[in-house]
Amino acid sequence: MSQELGRIERPSAELYRGRRKLMLAPLVYSPAPDEPEGAAALQNYWEQMQAQVAALENALGGLQRIYHESLTEGGDEGMEQLQAGDRRSHNFVAGKRESGAILEATEDLEILLETLDLQRCLMLPLTSPGVAARLQEWHADANRRRYRHIADRIAATLTEDGVGLLLIGERHQVQFPTDIEVFYVSPPALDEFRRWLQTWAARQRQTAAESDTDDTDTDADTGTPGIDTPPA
Repeated sequence: MSQELGRIERPSAELYRGRRKLMLAPLVYSPAPDEPEGAAALQNYWEQMQAQVAALENALGGLQRIYHESLTEGGDEGMEQLQAGDRRSHNFVAGKRESGAILEATEDLEILLETLDLQRCLMLPLTSPGVAARLQEWHADANRRRYRHIADRIAATLTEDGVGLLLIGERHQVQFPTDIEVFYVSPPALDEFRRWLQTWAARQRQTAAESDTDDTDTDADTGTPGIDTPPA
């Protein structure tokens, strides 16, 4: 069973006594960190997300375990990985650890590296449809194994009647064990950030289309073979 915090009333710990509880907070990132509007929307999301996690944490009776995507180590080693990759997550998790929560390893290193390498391959311009299809299948399989490992780690380490927090991208495909109650953290600022991101992406597409049109016009004016043309 899953619920979305921000769209339900604050839960009572008594309703879930004896069950394992997992808060799920989406990790979102700005593709344009220098955009003031995007930076403000992202900061607003983090502030609201942390406030909702704190409220839910208090309602459920504390936080025992933290899981963060991309971490192949827990404890101090995991904090070093966070510090190198995500300042906001590092500071947030550091505060929870000071209150007694344990940072767990979440990923299998080999599966994670395999997934990342395949993502890079799929970003390359491929000329063979067969190769592209094989890479897509391989990537989908690696993703399935990755998310299954994350689910297994949570199942193995989240204790009976315990409360955990998972920080992971919105497009994850983790299938949680049926005996874990999942609470999706969804503050209003998340929708605001999504709207900004959609607007930003639309502007980028428009700019790219206009640039392609300008390049085509320039090629036509100068005779430069942007698309192969026969010599005069």
